[in-house]
Amino acid sequence: MREEDYRRLLDDRAWHPERVIEAAARRGRGSFPTGSDQLLIIAADHPARGSLGVGRRPMAMENRADLLDRLMVALARPGVDGLLATPDIVEDLLLLGALDGKIVIGSMNRGGLQSSAFEFDDRFTAYDAESIAAMGFDGGKMLCRIALEDASTAATLASCGHAVTQLAGHGLMAMIEPFWSRRVDGVVRHDLSPEAMIHAISVGQGLGATSARTWLKIPVVEGMERVMESTTLPTLLLGGDPEKAPDQVFGSWGKALRLPGVRGLVVGRALLYPPGDDVAAAVDTAASLLRSS
Repeated sequence: MREEDYRRLLDDRAWHPERVIEAAARRGRGSFPTGSDQLLIIAADHPARGSLGVGRRPMAMENRADLLDRLMVALARPGVDGLLATPDIVEDLLLLGALDGKIVIGSMNRGGLQSSAFEFDDRFTAYDAESIAAMGFDGGKMLCRIALEDASTAATLASCGHAVTQLAGHGLMAMIEPFWSRRVDGVVRHDLSPEAMIHAISVGQGLGATSARTWLKIPVVEGMERVMESTTLPTLLLGGDPEKAPDQVFGSWGKALRLPGVRGLVVGRALLYPPGDDVAAAVDTAASLLRSS
């Protein structure tokens, strides 16, 4: 991002808030692939939940200009279809002109702040279905962590079900990210066993008055063939905060992308903050997996 673009963004934010709506109206919308083609969506909704760490860098995402730089590089690479983010980031990128021709998925429930006492209370504090439709975006994403011992899970399920119904009513994608979760020594952990993922998928795909426009967003786990047999819904693979070497991560994605029902990748930190910080190379590698799957 050039210095003058950054200064213009700051001025637009301060003195010309109407330009957000104007930029959204000018944006050329992206299109969903058909047939065997797969999606590559860049995710950037972690900061709004207070989750700024990547690997061993606990504050990796603290600098907004740096994050926007990385996002602009990623979104400009061939094969990248769109963005998943909260309103603040979406609107920065709209004002910078980086979303023309891209799919935009609005992140909806960011209330379960990382490490908080109320982390399982995933309230809808960002987009809702009406605002996503009004902005001309393509869908909404919701985190659905299911903790059997935490009573706030019931409200999260109800809210997610309502959002699915409302999005479908607008003809928009509802992207559900389900996890079977619990607290371990006070920290929220996801059970990534095949059995737990199948339980989470089974609950998540039943939310709402219709599943006609529901997509799933799930991690790559052991036994992915078995996990994918638990649903007929279109499924995107999430990248998460990579703990393995890049070759292992990309290898696991490539294998899972060949499974029936898998329709692409939604990846954030693994591509925006790769080892060596070569964002373009990491995104190109991910895009090549989709072309070869």
